[in-house]
Amino acid sequence: MAATSSYWTAEVADGAVMAVMSPPRHYQLASLQQTTTKGEEGNGLTHHRNYNFFINESNITRLCHEKTILTVNGQFPGPTIYARRGDVVLVNVYNQGHTNITLHWHGVNQPRSPWWDGPEYITQCPIQPGNNFTYRIIFSEEEGTLWWHAHTAMDRATVHGAIIVRPRHGTAYPFTKPHREIPIILGEWWNDDVRKVMADALSTGSDFQPSDANTINGQPGDLLPCSSDNTFRVPVKHGETYMLRIINAALTNGFFFAIAGHRLTVVSSDASYTKPFTTDHIFIESGQTMTVLLKARRRGHSNAWYYMAARPLATNPAAVLDNSTATAVLEYIHSPPADHADFPTLPSINDSSAAAAYTARLRSLASKEHPADVPRSVDEHMLVTVAVNEISCAPNEAPCKGPHGNRFASSLNNISFEAPQRDILGAYYRSAIGGVAKTDFPDNPPLSFNFTADSLPPELALTARGTRVKFLAYGTVVEVVFQGTTILGGDSHPMHLHGFSFYVVGRGLGNFDRHHDPAKYNLVDPPYQNTVSVAKNGWAAIRFRAANPGVWFMHCHFERHMVWGMETVFIVKNGKRRGAKVMPPPPNMPKC
Repeated sequence: MAATSSYWTAEVADGAVMAVMSPPRHYQLASLQQTTTKGEEGNGLTHHRNYNFFINESNITRLCHEKTILTVNGQFPGPTIYARRGDVVLVNVYNQGHTNITLHWHGVNQPRSPWWDGPEYITQCPIQPGNNFTYRIIFSEEEGTLWWHAHTAMDRATVHGAIIVRPRHGTAYPFTKPHREIPIILGEWWNDDVRKVMADALSTGSDFQPSDANTINGQPGDLLPCSSDNTFRVPVKHGETYMLRIINAALTNGFFFAIAGHRLTVVSSDASYTKPFTTDHIFIESGQTMTVLLKARRRGHSNAWYYMAARPLATNPAAVLDNSTATAVLEYIHSPPADHADFPTLPSINDSSAAAAYTARLRSLASKEHPADVPRSVDEHMLVTVAVNEISCAPNEAPCKGPHGNRFASSLNNISFEAPQRDILGAYYRSAIGGVAKTDFPDNPPLSFNFTADSLPPELALTARGTRVKFLAYGTVVEVVFQGTTILGGDSHPMHLHGFSFYVVGRGLGNFDRHHDPAKYNLVDPPYQNTVSVAKNGWAAIRFRAANPGVWFMHCHFERHMVWGMETVFIVKNGKRRGAKVMPPPPNMPKC
């Protein structure tokens, strides 16, 4: 199926400016058939919205190269989901493609409802070609910018889209309502088929082939070949305020993002309001979202066009990276034509200190309407090392193309997670967890050493595979300290937890010191996120209350790190109350 158009622009829809690529008419109608009804959810009334998502293949041209990609409703990026806090959204997914698929609603807690969370073989078996499944998305506390994406193989490279959760009716933003809102999705483009990219890496044990371009709303922009005509453009009117809902959907990169001649006011991160601050650029890790306000008030030259640009952050010099800069254009309407556009000043590609300085400015709003409920006491402490490793080749595979003739791998506490062939949630619900996983994921690394030393013995790079998960009692307050290592050079890691948002109470460089570092924690207004950036050779401490029963995935959001095994699972047991137990599964769960 060929998309009828690949021209990107901005259109007003449901009170928002959104980026769209014109899909075939039958898909367009399907994606926009929403109904709003009222139904019971818990003890209160809530609105129900319905979306139809058709998974199919579309022919798309980027960088002078046409290829077939997996899409939703013929759109790349996919459709935007609109909701309000407290809504329940039903997404009917019809798999008309040629491969298994699941979808994940990134940053949605799904209270008591892990059946609709989406990670393949963790909470469900995939939706097989020719089959369908309805996801039930419960927006309980979320308000702001989220996103959805495929959670199978590398499919999220093209199967992803924005989620916009507005305040409940009768409530307001904690700032003046902007004139328009615009999803800005940062991503990547491979000329090769992404499933082949993954298959080649896994078959040889090598690193993944880097992408051929970074993108803004699916387009590389003016700096890349065959891309100028379709560069994403945002029309603005002088004096108006615009809400940019920025999503990092990239598989391998964190990004710096800026707009020439304009400053950005950050008001939210991962669908949680922050104390507003103004900045020349933002840094956003893979999986994260940032909501910023843009005042269309030109500084300096009164140009009609201004570039917005996204540049990746490279933290491991040994890793091969797509270092291209993606661009889009901010275009003032009713202005004389321009013969050039100003370009923003961005930090250099290896400026980790700029990323850290930006991240340190994030603070929860902590207002009466949006309080910060930070747990002060902790029931379970965990120190979890995050590392890229190597694993020995099987005798019939050697030599592999990873380091030292081995395979690339990755781990948490030196356990490289091995996904089962049937879903962990179903096994747990049937009291058969022992058939798919061991329940002894450790609270500490197996060996204590100088994790961030300049030089480490090569044997520390070796890891082993295992499917090991951790049980948590309902209501337990958990503190997880993610500790980076210099194994194979070290790297940054965006760690994402399904089923919860958490408070990032502390972070630092070097080794975490359990005797001194907790005294420097922010327990007043730490950022409330679902994806935390663990700096290269640093640490980050998070706290959450395990009051959401179910099976919840935790993993690095760099795709190759997750595929290599940087992941585990928390199983939160049922509480005693009726409202503290996992809901029964829907009758039409996909079969393995």
